[in-house]
Amino acid sequence: MDKKNNIIPDSLVADVRNIIEEGRRRAFAAAGQVAILTYWNVGRRIVEEEQQGNARADYGKGLIPALADRLTVEYGPGYGRRNLAYYRKFYLEFSDLEILHTRVQNLNWSHIRRILSVSNPEAREWYLKTAADDMWSVKTLDRNISTQYFERRLAAQREDLAIPTPQNGADPMEYIKNPMVAEFMGFHRDNNYSESQLEEALIDNLEKFILELGRGFAFVERQQHIVTDTADFYIDLVFYNFKMKRFVIFELKTHKLTHQDIGQLDMYVRMYDDLVKGADDAPTVGVLLCTDTDSTIARYSVLHDNDQLYAAKYMTYMPTEDELRNEIEQQKRFFLEQHGNE
Repeated sequence: MDKKNNIIPDSLVADVRNIIEEGRRRAFAAAGQVAILTYWNVGRRIVEEEQQGNARADYGKGLIPALADRLTVEYGPGYGRRNLAYYRKFYLEFSDLEILHTRVQNLNWSHIRRILSVSNPEAREWYLKTAADDMWSVKTLDRNISTQYFERRLAAQREDLAIPTPQNGADPMEYIKNPMVAEFMGFHRDNNYSESQLEEALIDNLEKFILELGRGFAFVERQQHIVTDTADFYIDLVFYNFKMKRFVIFELKTHKLTHQDIGQLDMYVRMYDDLVKGADDAPTVGVLLCTDTDSTIARYSVLHDNDQLYAAKYMTYMPTEDELRNEIEQQKRFFLEQHGNE
């Protein structure tokens, strides 16, 4: 080794490397934000030109092609007809620059392109904010849009309910999705599997499972052992949600929801609140994942009007768009049954 290198501490080299890498990361992120705002301003200028009221119909129709022909010569295909049309749409969909400034951190143009494909304006705003806040990759954003994350949040179903929303942001309905799409486990539509195999598959795909669960989840333990004066109990999966500041326990079933399952989950939640939950933690939430839900059980079991117990259907395959839409509506009706609004 060169003698000059001997006098340099490894810690110094490591620190300088970290500084350089962090600087590069920040520069890349800043460049991405600058590019997004540049495209927004290009879209704004195109719209302003269109709105000047030129009486010739062919002027508006030929504006983007003519502009693209001029710009691509100097700036390349990034300013071709298709991209200019996207920039125009970007401005029209997100015309408030002040709001946009607060949303584009951690995003690049590929994020924006994918969000622009969403037809629901409220969903577009939500995806833009959530993707930035939670630093979703483009791949994660694409999957969440494809599986209708926004529509599957129970929060989206609250519009029909006369239930007050907590002011501290600790509402479980903001974070739990129903149905849950877990095609990453590798099971097919007609597979037979045991609860232990289901649990093993979820643990093997823990990172993807956490992303599917929602926001703020951290894994705590599998088959957590709870000891009482008279018996031993094992809870399938335990998570902690840092946004809700509460434990969330999951029980896994390979059959349709039953009142016995709900009774077991209710007991586990009560035990967890009594024996594990800290004084600063919000009440524990229990989620039963099953192959299908049941409106009668939602209405007449302890699940009814209980804000600590939830049942959600899981699907071990990626449904078609129509199948998923039908499932969302079915689970919405199930949720309303649980809260006594039907």
